[in-house]
Amino acid sequence: MTTQSVLALYTNADYAAEAGEALDNAGFAKEDYDFLTDTPYPEGAFGERHSSHRLYVFPFVGALIGLTTAILLTAGTQISYPLVTGGKPILSIPPMAIITYEGTMLGAILFTIIGIIFESRLPSAKKRIYDDRITEGYIGVVVDCEEDQVNTVEQILTQAGAHEVRREEA
Repeated sequence: MTTQSVLALYTNADYAAEAGEALDNAGFAKEDYDFLTDTPYPEGAFGERHSSHRLYVFPFVGALIGLTTAILLTAGTQISYPLVTGGKPILSIPPMAIITYEGTMLGAILFTIIGIIFESRLPSAKKRIYDDRITEGYIGVVVDCEEDQVNTVEQILTQAGAHEVRREEA
């Protein structure tokens, strides 16, 4: 069976929250529906599932990669082209520390940006149903369901006070 997406538009946040409760009571999993809004409501305002993120891992991984790359670059350069000046050691720690610090910061910053893009789900592989009125203040509830459940979903969303309900193939 194919999956369809149903979008309901609400003018009031309370009605959207009621729609979420009605979908829960009808047996739909919290992963099957999502709330779309242009207003930054507090997390859980609609009773939606808690979404965990792993953004804190990206800077640590980036810093580790930057540190490793910087050490290999500085040590590799000094060993490949040994310039002995005044009997000083070939691997000089103070200049290496500066480059290592900069490499660590660069890796952490770049991986943080990549993490933000990744955790924001910006490169979405799946095209979802959307309405431009959501940016004008409406609240959208998108439900992904099987074809035989579409009429039930539309009825639940309408009873919860939807301004408009429409469907589209996912």
